[in-house]
Amino acid sequence: MTVPPADVPTGIWFNGARGSVATTAVTGLLALRENLVAPIGCVTEGAAFENVRLPRWSQIVVGGHDVVNDPIEKRAEHLVGTGVIPPEVYRAVRPGFAAVEAELREGCQLASLTGTQHEAIERMAADIAEFRERNGLARVVVVNVASTEPPVPLVDDLRDADSLDRALRDPSSRLLPPSSMAALAAFRAGCAFVDFTPSAGARLPALEQTAERQRVPYAGSDGKTGETLLRTVLAPMFTSRALRVLSWAGTNLLGGGDGATLADSVTAESKMRSKSGVLPSLLGEDVPAPLHIDNVPDLGDHKTAWDHISFEGFLGIRGTLQFTWQGVDSSLAAPLVLDLVRLMAAAQAAGSVGPVPELAFFFKDPVGLDSHDLAKQQRQLVEWAGSLPTSTS
Repeated sequence: MTVPPADVPTGIWFNGARGSVATTAVTGLLALRENLVAPIGCVTEGAAFENVRLPRWSQIVVGGHDVVNDPIEKRAEHLVGTGVIPPEVYRAVRPGFAAVEAELREGCQLASLTGTQHEAIERMAADIAEFRERNGLARVVVVNVASTEPPVPLVDDLRDADSLDRALRDPSSRLLPPSSMAALAAFRAGCAFVDFTPSAGARLPALEQTAERQRVPYAGSDGKTGETLLRTVLAPMFTSRALRVLSWAGTNLLGGGDGATLADSVTAESKMRSKSGVLPSLLGEDVPAPLHIDNVPDLGDHKTAWDHISFEGFLGIRGTLQFTWQGVDSSLAAPLVLDLVRLMAAAQAAGSVGPVPELAFFFKDPVGLDSHDLAKQQRQLVEWAGSLPTSTS
C-alpha cells in the first residue's frame, strides 16, 4: 500500500536559512503546527486543495544552509523588533527554534571557497541527504531564499551537464553562482528545487539536463508578492475592456537586506528583468514602463510600491490609475514558500520531472510558462492540483 504524502514526514531545506523570509516561514510553520495562528495567506489551505494529498504542517521538518552564523532564534527576535513577527507568536514558538538550529549547516561563499566547486556541491548534497535520512523523511524540497545575484552569462560549459561537471572539478573555476550550486546540490541529492529569487538557480541548460537525469522537479522564479502581483491582475483588466495603456511607471522603496543588495545596479538587473517581463506579455505590446528600485534603509522589511498608469479610452479621452502597495515583504513571501513546499512534495510524489509550469501562479518569471495572467494561472494551478492523488484515491 502506498502511503500518501500527507502521512509521511517532509523536509524543507532552505538555502539562506537564517534570512528574513526563511525565518518568517519557520516561525509561521512552528505556529501552524501548534494551531496558534490561522493559515492566512496559505493558498493550499483553500477549498480547491482540501482533498489533495499534501504534507501536514505537523510533519514538515526544517533544515538548511546559510553563510551567516547568527542563530535563527536571534534573527527571529530581530524580526520581532522590526514588526515582522508578532511578539506573542515569537514567545510561543521560541522553544522550537533549537531543533531547527540543530539542522542548519554552513553554506558556500565563493569568495572564501577553498577547493573545487564540485567538492562544495557534493558536500552540500551530502548535508541534504543526511538531513533526510536522519529525520526519516520521504522527500525534501530545497528552497532558495538567499540574496539576489547578478545575471549569469551563458557560457558553453553551462549548456551541457557533462561539460559543467568537468569544469566544476577545476580548482580555478568559479563557474556557478551560489544559487545554482544549491540547485545542483538539490538535484544530486534527489530533491525537488524551488527558486523564490530571480537568481539563475536551476535555469541553466546544464542544470535542466541534470534535473531530467535525476528525475526531479523544479519551479521558479522570483516569488510574486506585491507590485507585480497587482500588475498581473490589473493589466488584463485594461486589455479585456479594450483600453489602451500608454505608459506604466513603477517605483519600489525597500530597506533591509534586499534593499542593500538591490542598491547595486548589477545585482538589481536580475530583479528588474523578472519584474519588467510581465507587462509586455499581458498588454500585447511594449509600452513605456520605467521602473525604479530604491534602497531606503529605515524601512527594513516594510516595502512600498507605487505605480502610475496612463491609458486612453473612447474618443481618445485619457485617464490615469494609481495604486500604492504597502506590506511586509517577508510576511507576504513566507506563506507562499510553505505552499510551494507542500505542492512540490506532492508533485515529486506524483512523478513530476523537470519544470512544473503549473506553479506559475506563485512567480514573476515562471519557468516553463509564458502567461502572466493571474486568473489563468490560478485556474491552471487548481486544475493541476485536481489531477494529483487525493485523500480518497
